[in-house]
Amino acid sequence: MGYAGVAARSCFSIHLAKSTKSQMKDANSIVFVIDDDTAIRESLESLIRSVGLHAETFPSTREFLKEKLLDVRLPGTSGLNFQRELAEANVHIPVIFITGHGDIPMSVRAMKAGAVEFLTKPFRDQDLLDAIQVGLEKDRGRRAHEAEILTLRQRFERLTPREREVLPWVVTGKLNKQIAAELGTSEATVKVHRSQLMRKMRAQSLADLVRMADKLKIPVPGRP
Repeated sequence: MGYAGVAARSCFSIHLAKSTKSQMKDANSIVFVIDDDTAIRESLESLIRSVGLHAETFPSTREFLKEKLLDVRLPGTSGLNFQRELAEANVHIPVIFITGHGDIPMSVRAMKAGAVEFLTKPFRDQDLLDAIQVGLEKDRGRRAHEAEILTLRQRFERLTPREREVLPWVVTGKLNKQIAAELGTSEATVKVHRSQLMRKMRAQSLADLVRMADKLKIPVPGRP
């Protein structure tokens, strides 16, 4: 029977340390274990809790909701198919596969699809703990990025229609009078809109605004 797995999720505001037992403790991180074998689930749960992480176990992929470590031969939906279905549903979860039935093509497929690690048994406990740490850090980074984009999107939505129209031109580096000519308005009007949008976006400089526009994927005149 193949191993199942552990998937980890953390709140992005939590500081996860190096992958050592004394430093890995984080009560706000959750590792989800999926395996059809009760003994294996309990063993993995005990290992995960030994480094201070919270673990929740599931007997099948169907009951798994968030982060995971999967067995590619679980009954019902396989780990690999479940990984694909999550991706198609735009659910981004760090995945660690553990199996006693893996082969090279299978591991390549899992890693290409974004798995954190593909472990075959027997494996060292530390290898799994290291993989969990990588998964937690990856998830924390994703959550931080999504929170940043949400904040920027909220700021952008507070701009007036005219300010949204001016912003892409400001990002090109054009002067106020050049932007005014492009939009058929006065230089003074553009100056006001530029000042307002910089304030509302909380951009400290033009370079700062350019980075924000890039993260929001705002179309910029003259750029592909």
